[in-house]
Amino acid sequence: MIEILAPSEVDRARRTGALVGRILATLRERCGPGTNLLEIDGWAKAMIEDAGALSCYVDYEPSFGRGPFGHHVCTSVNDAVLHGRPRDQELADGDLVTLDLAVLLRGVAADAAVSFVVGTPAPDDLALVDTTERALAAAVGAVSPDARLGDVSHAIGQVLTGDGYTVNTDFGGHGIGSTMHQDPHVPNLGRPGRGMRLRPGLLLALEPWVMADTDRLVTDADGWTLRSATGCRTAHSEHTVAVTEDGVEVLTLPPAA
Repeated sequence: MIEILAPSEVDRARRTGALVGRILATLRERCGPGTNLLEIDGWAKAMIEDAGALSCYVDYEPSFGRGPFGHHVCTSVNDAVLHGRPRDQELADGDLVTLDLAVLLRGVAADAAVSFVVGTPAPDDLALVDTTERALAAAVGAVSPDARLGDVSHAIGQVLTGDGYTVNTDFGGHGIGSTMHQDPHVPNLGRPGRGMRLRPGLLLALEPWVMADTDRLVTDADGWTLRSATGCRTAHSEHTVAVTEDGVEVLTLPPAA
C-alpha cells in the first residue's frame, strides 16, 4: 500500500517526526561507555509513553523476524547494522552504535536512525558514518514532486559506491504513514529516471546503510539482529521526509542547538 497524506496528516507527521528527532538526540547524548542497551530501551520507552505515543517496534512481527520485536528501539553495535534487539550488554569505549527509532503519534508514524561512536572514535568508523550521512543528504536532495524513485536510490548509491562500499539491496528505505513500513521500497542503489513518480503528501523513510567490507548479512540467534557476514563495522543513517508541492521537508531532524 502506498499512502498519500492529506495536508492535515502531514502536519501530524511533523509532530511525530519532531518527537523521533528529539528522542534520538536525547538517547545519543546519554550513551557512553558503560551504558547498557537495556537502559537505552528503557529511556526510549519512558520518553515515548510520556509523549502519549507508541513504539512501532514492540509488537512488530514481520515475516523476516522471529516473533514480536518486543522492545522500543533498535540498538545495533559494531558489526550489527539493522534490527539490533536490545540485550544485557554494556557499551565499551570506541563502540560504534546505531539507534533506530520509529514512533506512532496521533495515527502517523515517523522513523529515523543515527550512528555514532561512544568514547574514543576510530577514523575508519567516523568515515563509515560520514558516508551514510552524506548518502542520506544526497537522497534528500533528490526528492521533489518531479523526481522518480530511481533518482533517489541512484543518489544514495552514487555516494556509497563512490566511497568504495558494496551495497545490499535486501533492506532499504520505505514508504511510511499510518504504519511504519509501507510501499514503495527505496533500495540504496538504483537507476535515475526509473520507478514511480513522487507526489506531494508521500512520506518516505530514507536509510542508507553500509558494511565496511561486505554486502552480506547474517542473522543472530535472536532472529532479529542483522550483522555483517565478516564481522566488520557498520553504519546506518535515516530520516523520514515528506514530498511537498515545491520540494522536500525533513521531518525527523534533531532539535536545533
